[in-house]
Amino acid sequence: MILPLCKMNIYLSSQERNFKSYLNFLKHRKIIPYDKSKLKRKESEIHIESNSDIKNLNLNFFYNYNIFPKNIMAFLTEWRVENRNMRVGDTIVQQIHVPPSELFSIKLICGVRIREIISEPNRQGFSYETLMGHTERGISTFTFEHQDNTILFRIQTFSEPSSLLTRLTRFIADGYQAFCTNQALLSVKNSCSSLT
Repeated sequence: MILPLCKMNIYLSSQERNFKSYLNFLKHRKIIPYDKSKLKRKESEIHIESNSDIKNLNLNFFYNYNIFPKNIMAFLTEWRVENRNMRVGDTIVQQIHVPPSELFSIKLICGVRIREIISEPNRQGFSYETLMGHTERGISTFTFEHQDNTILFRIQTFSEPSSLLTRLTRFIADGYQAFCTNQALLSVKNSCSSLT
């Protein structure tokens, strides 16, 4: 049974078999209102070893949202269901695993919506905003950037806890978010390395 996502949905077992139903529901959810100037800014980056320009990198894995390791997050994207490329306005169902284990974890079901697709000569990426029911309120941007003869993968977030529960556990949540960001940076670097 699919429950409305007005509040955070927490499960002990994986909900991947219900992702399409969640996606259909989340497509109609509103973005959590936020004021970017009042949110906490976090930025992390990692150098990618490559002899190519960004335009020559195969970033299919990235635009398919294969950023976070599977022990941290399972997901389903609207564009994958519709067998096409990412578009502004697309929704992603996220199943966040706390702690980072597919089997022995609490599963938090959340949604985000693509706000922007970045396609510049020296910068490629996308951003998304959180939907009602997400643990965080705000925006995250994921980019590959060519700077000083190197390629950087950067994750930038402007966010804050979206509920009383996440505010009360903010110290733990901030540490876990930092861990997940670091794992995402390493995962993307490994994915890029395997393509060269």
